[in-house]
Amino acid sequence: MSDQIAIRIDGLSKTYEGGKRALDNVSLSVPRGMIYGLLGPNGAGKSTLINILSGMVRKSGGRASIWGFDIDEHPRNAKASIGIVPQEIVFDPFFTPLETLEIVAGLYGVPKGKRRSMELLRAVGLEDKANAYARTLSGGMKRRLLVAKAMVHSPPIIVLDEPTAGVDIELRQQLWDYVRLLNRQGVTVVLTTHYLEEAEELCDRIAIINHGKVITDQPTRELVGMAREKAVVLTLGEDVATLPHHASFEKVEQTAPREITISYNKDRANAGDVLAAAQSAGLSIIDVSTREADLEDVFVQLTSSAKAVPT
Repeated sequence: MSDQIAIRIDGLSKTYEGGKRALDNVSLSVPRGMIYGLLGPNGAGKSTLINILSGMVRKSGGRASIWGFDIDEHPRNAKASIGIVPQEIVFDPFFTPLETLEIVAGLYGVPKGKRRSMELLRAVGLEDKANAYARTLSGGMKRRLLVAKAMVHSPPIIVLDEPTAGVDIELRQQLWDYVRLLNRQGVTVVLTTHYLEEAEELCDRIAIINHGKVITDQPTRELVGMAREKAVVLTLGEDVATLPHHASFEKVEQTAPREITISYNKDRANAGDVLAAAQSAGLSIIDVSTREADLEDVFVQLTSSAKAVPT
């Protein structure tokens, strides 16, 4: 139902001057209340899609609506329904964080009595920096200020474009804790990231774009379940002279002087079969561990097999 869709995209296309096709008939729907991952290699079209939604780039074809508002027919309402956290750290370095949020709130037409500037700074851990010049903030603090900036008009949707790129582990965790809090409060979150383990942990559903096309769009658990390859890691009692071979092995790698990793297709074998084959090959096994397939395996499989779109 349309009233359950936060963002609806139908046949969206974008061809830049010179003939470069960034988006080719992209269609997807982001359900309300979801953390939705938008993944893809560099140059896949993710940023172009986000920039069209934000109004910074004109589409070449198709339709898009945000919170039920068509971006062409109701651009003001569409823009008011979304907050964008860009990849680049962009704001005036001569304003304080408090002044920055107040100015942006004014641009969105938020009355002074309804502004939440200090509340937002508190939420992102910048309350004590409210009156410091923004240029004096660390890189991580600037990232958090961008998140607060995107929330000044209380949009029901927030888009985070590579929000944790180049930040340390502690800050990344703080940002994701806040994102989870926003989501629990009913905010729909759209996330692009190159940290696939992050997307796997956070996102309810994931779409992967490659060469301007959507190559998959499904619940995260189902997507991870597409991976057919598993691995057994064997720690051996002596150095490996010759890697073993068997029909059930997809790939065998030596990962340490006394360690090998055997990959196999879980549709054709199981860990017991692989272990028995390794023992029959004369290997002296002193420890065994298994590795489940993850989102990275599926991502590599799907993006490497996708064909480039001709321009």
